[in-house]
Amino acid sequence: MRLSAVELACHRGGRDVFAGVSFTVASGEALIVSGRNGAGKSSLLRMVVGLVRLAGGRLTLEGGDAELSIAEQAHYLGHQDALKGSLSVAENLHFWAGFLGGSTDVAGPLEVVGLGSVARLPAAYLSAGQRRRLSIARLVAAPRPIWLLDEPTSTLDAAAQERLAALMRAHLAEGGIVLAATHGPLPLPGAQELRLDPTIPTAVGDRSSDRGERQ
Repeated sequence: MRLSAVELACHRGGRDVFAGVSFTVASGEALIVSGRNGAGKSSLLRMVVGLVRLAGGRLTLEGGDAELSIAEQAHYLGHQDALKGSLSVAENLHFWAGFLGGSTDVAGPLEVVGLGSVARLPAAYLSAGQRRRLSIARLVAAPRPIWLLDEPTSTLDAAAQERLAALMRAHLAEGGIVLAATHGPLPLPGAQELRLDPTIPTAVGDRSSDRGERQ
């Protein structure tokens, strides 16, 4: 599987956010998207999953399911956890797993993220870190090959960050793809990096080229 972006451009709120962004990330590879606030990191991930319209360029996926869109083969973990407070932890995950086409047996995924002991607790009582872990559990409950993670370690303590890192490494080992937008480092050895600037995207790292292009 190979996800490719060629000369992507983003226009939002009456301004050009970025232009000329290109990258290629294949099965078993991770791409870390960095840059200051307003550079378009979140917009880029939302563009890949179809939540932001392309102002220019193109996105292609080779080797995936030809009957499904990129969005249907991707998990998008954004800033909002999208949980219903009156439902229990297990009920929230059960809903999302069913909606995303995964297994509705959620006990295993909850254990993976360390929430098995609070499965019956209403989600309204969860801490910010627990809410984030419940969102991460969707990645396990409904497997999809492409993970789009926007500030995935936000609100997580050190132990939860290590759980997430282990999940990402296992996903890559199984041939998955990870795109993560972050301000801080992620423990993903060998990951590519795409650094965005509001006007000139520049890629840095072990296979960099001009204007943010990753090949």
